[in-house]
Amino acid sequence: MLESPTIVVVDDAPEVRLLVKTQLRLSGRLEVVGEGADGYDAVELARAHRPALMLLDVSMPGRDGLAALPLVRDASPTTRVVMFSGFDQAGLADHTRRLGAADFVEKSVPLDELVDRLVAIAAPTGTEEPRWTAGAGDETGGGQGRGGNELELDPVLAEHLERFREVFDDAAIGMATMTLDGRVVRVNRHLVGLLGDDADALIGTSYADLATDPTPVLDALQTLRDGGGAVRLEHGLADEPGRRFAATLSAVLDAQDRPLYFLLQAQDVTEQRAAEAELHETEQRFRLLVEAVQDYAIFMLDPEGNVASWNAGAQRLKGYTAEDIVGRNFRIFYPGDKQAERHPEHELAIARREGRYEEEGWRLRKDGTRFWAHVTITAVHDADGVLVGFAKVTRDSTERRRILELQQKANERLRRAAAEQAEFLAVTAHELRSPVGVLAGTAETFARHHAELDDTERTELAEGMRRTADQLRRLLDDLLTASRADARSLGLKVGPIRVEDQLRGVVTSVRSSHPGAQVLLDVEEGLVVLADPGRLAQMVDNLVVNGLTHGRAPVAVVARSEGDAVVISVRDSGPGVSADVRGRLFERFGTTTGGTGLGLYIVRALAQAHGGEATYQVEDQSFVLRLPRDRSA
Repeated sequence: MLESPTIVVVDDAPEVRLLVKTQLRLSGRLEVVGEGADGYDAVELARAHRPALMLLDVSMPGRDGLAALPLVRDASPTTRVVMFSGFDQAGLADHTRRLGAADFVEKSVPLDELVDRLVAIAAPTGTEEPRWTAGAGDETGGGQGRGGNELELDPVLAEHLERFREVFDDAAIGMATMTLDGRVVRVNRHLVGLLGDDADALIGTSYADLATDPTPVLDALQTLRDGGGAVRLEHGLADEPGRRFAATLSAVLDAQDRPLYFLLQAQDVTEQRAAEAELHETEQRFRLLVEAVQDYAIFMLDPEGNVASWNAGAQRLKGYTAEDIVGRNFRIFYPGDKQAERHPEHELAIARREGRYEEEGWRLRKDGTRFWAHVTITAVHDADGVLVGFAKVTRDSTERRRILELQQKANERLRRAAAEQAEFLAVTAHELRSPVGVLAGTAETFARHHAELDDTERTELAEGMRRTADQLRRLLDDLLTASRADARSLGLKVGPIRVEDQLRGVVTSVRSSHPGAQVLLDVEEGLVVLADPGRLAQMVDNLVVNGLTHGRAPVAVVARSEGDAVVISVRDSGPGVSADVRGRLFERFGTTTGGTGLGLYIVRALAQAHGGEATYQVEDQSFVLRLPRDRSA
């Protein structure tokens, strides 16, 4: 009897590895000799086992599949590598083939078909070179995940996934997803149009190579890999140095705060920058044309900075008459802190050296009031080139500054809203894709092979389904609650609730969904709170699960009365929240480290809807929920 070909499975999701390993064992056609969670594991496993096959995930933390693929081929040239990915871009499949992959399989392919394709690839071909087998639905091996390869998803979920794809592809801003090494694996139509290339040619390209100077891009990617937040930068294009791109890079994280892949948003700001430069030049010309207008203070300084002449515009703007000011040093126009640091002298030194000085800043009128001034100082020389003084033009830009600040705030709000929407779509799509695939695959395994599974496999698969279903439930609950909170339509049914009974129910539920987790409860006897029972349970459950997920057990839940309020504190045994994220703990997507980033935002929104508040207490590193107490109890 011939031995089954050997295979190694490398994927950062343990549920996916379990499902694939189980299906391979049940098939009896391939022998799993090892498993790993990243590209480093892949290379070591290839060197140790020299398997016939390796199923290798594309996007993984540490080292992704694209970076690992050539190294695996070097470590074990006879191993045929099959790339396994949730990305469905055709050009990505072509790129992996050029790197030496034997096949490219989407994670949405039915498990039976996955086994068939792996077995077919493992069949001897008479050569040690990898052979390419076309992916279903695409003769190039880059199937788009449609038709027969698509899992039979729930119609509602399938519709939502399709909408997420459409939003990404049709976005009015250039967007791309990249591996952790910064290689492009998916692009939308807008970005393809901006770069003037086709999508397939961009797949596998390092985004840093598209910039005139790759260093800022590489630094931004490293910042994200080190756990930094979104990074914004501006760069030119290597092929067209005259064009300018404004880019935002952010990381999509898993439940362990590890980056899964990077999201790029890019805009062509070439015309905007040109318009800004043209506006600046126009303003300069305009000032020269209106030097005599009363809205401008135009006067001369001697080489030491003493006022030598004074016009009507200067008197109107600054409040001094010519008799008041001529002969006095122009330092008098500056606030005390600027005088102390000798800023007026610094301006004259630059104008003397470079011929001109220009800035905007606060200046003082005779009556002591401040105004925002646009100032130009020009060095004036005689026919022999000797400095005879300085021409100084000052314009009151207070109103213009106020308008610009309002515009900047409005633009920032729009930018943040667009960034939140993009992040929301990326995170939600990622959170839905893997759980739906695991549920469908596990259900299919149970349906077809229930009798063949041993007790351990049944238990593990069932527990995986339970965890995945709970993940989906929490995701949907968070999305619905956040939407209703934003619309101020929570529909609370507030009434007196015995705090001890409610908290015991929450703790029991958490212990059931997190076997082995230590959750301690300490409730003052007789506490009654005015709240919606379901929402109270949701708030406390979010805080306890947050402690178990991001902190360390045991988690202590304590309830006490304080005046007219009931105070419920939740504290885990971890190191607490770092100072750099405390200020945005309760913001939407403020601390996205796996999941939607809405948990703490929902807690505060629900607490405030009850007339209470949710805070983080630095002293004892606890989350505190304060709700109105029922004084009639």
